[in-house]
Amino acid sequence: MIHAARRSARFVRCLSTETASSPSPDPSHLPPQPRPQARQQPRSSLTPRKAEPASSSSSTSSTISSNSSTPLRLPRDFGRNQLLSVPNSTRALLEEIVATFKSPIRYAFAYGSGVFEQEGSSLVKDKKPMLDFIFAVSHPEHWHSINLAQNPSHYALHARVLGSDFVGRVQNWGPAAVWFNPFVPVCDVNIKYGVISVDNLCTDLLTWNSLYVAGRMHKPLRIIKDDARVRLTQQVNLTSAIRTALLTLPETFDERQLFERITALSYSGDPRMALPFENRSKISNIVNAQTLQFRELYHRLVVGLPGVEWAEGSNVIKQDASPQTRASHLRKLPSELRNRIDVRFAVKAGIPSKESDEAGYWSRVAGDPSLPKAIQSGWCFSSPHLRSPLADLKLSKLSEVDSIDL
Repeated sequence: MIHAARRSARFVRCLSTETASSPSPDPSHLPPQPRPQARQQPRSSLTPRKAEPASSSSSTSSTISSNSSTPLRLPRDFGRNQLLSVPNSTRALLEEIVATFKSPIRYAFAYGSGVFEQEGSSLVKDKKPMLDFIFAVSHPEHWHSINLAQNPSHYALHARVLGSDFVGRVQNWGPAAVWFNPFVPVCDVNIKYGVISVDNLCTDLLTWNSLYVAGRMHKPLRIIKDDARVRLTQQVNLTSAIRTALLTLPETFDERQLFERITALSYSGDPRMALPFENRSKISNIVNAQTLQFRELYHRLVVGLPGVEWAEGSNVIKQDASPQTRASHLRKLPSELRNRIDVRFAVKAGIPSKESDEAGYWSRVAGDPSLPKAIQSGWCFSSPHLRSPLADLKLSKLSEVDSIDL
């Protein structure tokens, strides 16, 4: 199993296009290193048995996402594009907040306007934005059990009464499998934090089965607690976002267009964007204020892809838009998105059967003029499986499960 996991890790690292070199990040901006794991104690009622791995599959994503107990060893500088810097005061506050939780957190990041500036967010004077966090943990029910004992006020009354078993079951109802506690005062600020299992997080990053957390992680974020397995799958997620955006862009475009297309992926087909109180300029506001962070996050990955040119210091990007190169991007898209494209184009006239001519099938789909519009329209992302037509839970604390929006 260990050898298989290592082979899978090497393969996924290949997909993440770590080729270009750049200076290492400032050590002062790096997230704290995880403490050495203590020797495993005998199982007790407080140490739940690890879940059985999913049914075996030949796919790399299944192998990586199911072997959570197998430690991964990555090169020291692998994924350094993910280590975005923030002001020291912000970094200290984020680390202080996460440190207040006694429940074990394997991977944590903060995101949103409370961490990185967005145009328009300063229009509300004398009001600090809520800080948003995602905590990836090994065993959500066990995590909630400890957190309910430490921080019962973070949960709604029904969750406190029904306990961690109820919270864990509700969390797993939706495809995103995230439980959110919003409007929580910690360290003199209001925060909202979501809890997801490491297994479910890595699955979403690799397959886009919900694109819920994976979509959030397309945009700049600040890692507070790092994990090698998540960093590996996040690199694949970022590369998948680039490939998807490239399929919607012409041969020559600028970096702003690329960043806006990537940001738009997590909003495509989102019913909230049709609501009257939603900011129609949300995507451009994010990109305008965070261009430097987007460039740091994506430049090295973009230039590592075949047929893409992006000179250092330039904002102009050129790509090979031939059907062969576009077909290569298509074949490496996350499985959920690729399956949806199959459903749409497999029955279209003039496209050969994938079973009889797979190379011809992908080339014809890649060259079909309706493909970019299909991706941009949100058809490939909007469905009951990927989304729910309910509004974002930031509107209310009546429900704690934020597993229904992007």
